[in-house]
Amino acid sequence: MERLTILMWHVHGSWMDAFVRGEHRYLLAVEEGSQSGGRRAAWPTTVSDVTPAQAAAQHVDVMILQRREEFELASRWLGARTPVVDVPVVYLEHNAPQGRINEMRHPCADRGDLTIVHVTHFNALFWDCGTTRTRIIEHGIPDPGYRYTGELERAAVVINEAQRRGRVTGTDLLPYFEREAAPLDQYGIGTPHDLPVAELHAAIARRRVYLHPFRWTSLGLALLEAMACGMPVAALGTTEVPYAVPPGTGIVSNDPAILANAIRRLMRDREAARAIGQRAREHVLTHYGLERFLREWDDVLLDARRTHGRAPYLDEHRR
Repeated sequence: MERLTILMWHVHGSWMDAFVRGEHRYLLAVEEGSQSGGRRAAWPTTVSDVTPAQAAAQHVDVMILQRREEFELASRWLGARTPVVDVPVVYLEHNAPQGRINEMRHPCADRGDLTIVHVTHFNALFWDCGTTRTRIIEHGIPDPGYRYTGELERAAVVINEAQRRGRVTGTDLLPYFEREAAPLDQYGIGTPHDLPVAELHAAIARRRVYLHPFRWTSLGLALLEAMACGMPVAALGTTEVPYAVPPGTGIVSNDPAILANAIRRLMRDREAARAIGQRAREHVLTHYGLERFLREWDDVLLDARRTHGRAPYLDEHRR
């Protein structure tokens, strides 16, 4: 397989942990004197930080952009080259759209010169991308190993920047679950328990249940990681969750009372919790495995390079 040099910004730590385990060379854009940061695990030697001056001097096969402001950033970092024109671009959309349904138009809609990659079927359904060619590459996660003990009759929840994100992440629901279901231990950026990934997995796996109270986000990788650790999950049935947590692998409902009742039952029945968690782990390893994830990304990256500059390819890849 052809090995490519990919330039991108480090935006989403968990997603990047999986992506850089491929066979390519990964250049992470950083300002002079800083580091890409947020590394949750040991990355391979194929990952390098590059400053603007270094990026301008590097050969780049493909750029992955993840925020609309990165088009302007890329123009500055590529030196004499122009993104899309001189270097093929894949736009990775991590997020579910915000706003009224009829106004959920993607900023890269109706472009014949790049590809938009969505991370869930839900996101692809709700974003209006017009005629821009799109792909769906579902998440892949490195296997954390079976970690579950469930020894503590408590629930774990991971929410980054919980106060700022508020109702989007279901932060306002946490007092309800604490009162009606079980004691909660909260982890994530902005909490006293902002742990490195290995410590995080070990800590949450000691709790009996993983709670996922998110109302409107893309599919949380912490949810998949908890399942891969062997944890039973209780999750609001919003966005991609009903697909990611099929029957038998967790409890899914949009009625918080149903989730609270299920959590209480699992607090009383450790063996039932263990059985559900084992099925959750099997599902995640089968459906969200790293090999499939990297293979699908290889296809997109190689295709972006192969078709670069050929506007007629739009018809080949139309949804």
